[in-house]
Amino acid sequence: MSIFIINPNSTVAMTDAMLLQAQLAAPDLHFTGWTSHKGPPSIQGEADGILATGPLLELVDKATGQGAAGIIVGCFDDTALAEAAKAAMCPVIGLGQAAYHYAALRQWRFSVVTTLAVSVPVLESNIRKMGLQHHLGRVRASDVPVLSLEADPEKSGRLIRAEAERAQAEDNIDAVVLGCAGMVKVVEEVRSTLNVAVIDPVACAARCFRWL
Repeated sequence: MSIFIINPNSTVAMTDAMLLQAQLAAPDLHFTGWTSHKGPPSIQGEADGILATGPLLELVDKATGQGAAGIIVGCFDDTALAEAAKAAMCPVIGLGQAAYHYAALRQWRFSVVTTLAVSVPVLESNIRKMGLQHHLGRVRASDVPVLSLEADPEKSGRLIRAEAERAQAEDNIDAVVLGCAGMVKVVEEVRSTLNVAVIDPVACAARCFRWL
């Protein structure tokens, strides 16, 4: 049986990148990637998350009907995660959820480097709801729009790396969490200059299913 990675936005390239990263992280498991073609092109802030919710839940129902062994909500905002988990007949994990809990299990203090400032309140709220705020240094915006991660990965990588370096220097942390599914392409670049751990949420979510 497959673990379904459901991307709540309509950008197929992002789904493909997540699918590849998940398979590399957990090669003993089988993953299937689905894109929500009715969703917005990217999810940046609460309004986009609301738009993405209905189509995402339709795909959750469809995956459940096909006997999914598990579902990954492929958005770092954990879009409609609670609703998806209640609706599905299998475990459902969000990218942010997996990354935050991984850091907490290691007793790491972490900062998140995300895309735009509009996403910061959503992520801060999610961390509070999970009761993990005492592990949080800061949620930082890199000012990189989600779609720029596909359109200009080189420039995007430089900006994200620079913000991660600031987090390391200023936030008294043990780890940086990369706060967007599309950042799978810049994980190694960020790791190359940091001394703290760099957490890839897609890999974290994929590996969770080894234990479920």
